[in-house]
Amino acid sequence: MKILQFGIISLLLISLGLAGCSNQSTPIQSPNDRINIVTTIYPLYEFTRQVGGDKVQVDMLISPGVEPHDWEPSAQDLIRIKSSKLFVYHGAGLEAVDKLLAKEVLGGVKSVEVSKGLISHTAEKDEHQHQNDVHTWLDPILAKHELKVITKALCEVDPANKEYYERNADRFAKELDQLDNDYKTVLANVKRRDIITSHAAFGYLANRYNLKQTGIMGLSPDSEPTPERMAQVVKFCRENQVKYIFFETLLGQKLAETIANETGAGLLVLNPLENLTEQEFKEGKNYIIIMRENLVNLEKALNN
Repeated sequence: MKILQFGIISLLLISLGLAGCSNQSTPIQSPNDRINIVTTIYPLYEFTRQVGGDKVQVDMLISPGVEPHDWEPSAQDLIRIKSSKLFVYHGAGLEAVDKLLAKEVLGGVKSVEVSKGLISHTAEKDEHQHQNDVHTWLDPILAKHELKVITKALCEVDPANKEYYERNADRFAKELDQLDNDYKTVLANVKRRDIITSHAAFGYLANRYNLKQTGIMGLSPDSEPTPERMAQVVKFCRENQVKYIFFETLLGQKLAETIANETGAGLLVLNPLENLTEQEFKEGKNYIIIMRENLVNLEKALNN
């Protein structure tokens, strides 16, 4: 299936290149002349929406409920990007964006990589390799940096509304500051500092608030842990009297439940916010709400 998809995308790239030679691509304006912006993952969609307000129409390529690690761009995605004015992606290997950054796709569309310069954590991929931890948005301070990158890009493509975007960014930055302060206050004096997670997505959050993460899986949520790894995690939980195992809404709770059953621990959600489920979107949940839900569950797990 992926080979067929690659062929379709390659043909579309050629056709887009030929179209680009014959005329300049004009970004499609959204209703009421809103600027059309395309993002990849949910956190960037939310940050862009917060800054852009009613001046932009934000489109997210990765559908609700889809794991970004599993996502492959479609031919339609290329068309959506070429019809936009700004393409916002995370980078650092999280999304399969190589083809999306081709000149034939972007044309005159501005692209911005929000994680550039932020990646500082790695985790074991296997006994010989490490891979980047890309989940920078789970640290509210790093999320503020990403907000600034998005704001700068928006001001560049739409300078007429620069003050409007900067006001919105300042407002949301204050929300992130408050979120950071609340995390610091709540987690400063918890009884425990070890968190057991489905996959090792919480390195930046753990580093910011002096927690210690143990992932059942590594950074890639589609890699099954070995029996040896499962035994190591069970041993750690028993020795440290871990009371709760965290699972993720997109991955389900099977692995976490296995560890919980072996150790007598309970289960709680710790959401890495790579994406939201359809139900979470319907309920009106967003980055701030879910980060606060995460904090409630962290406090419960670390004080029992």
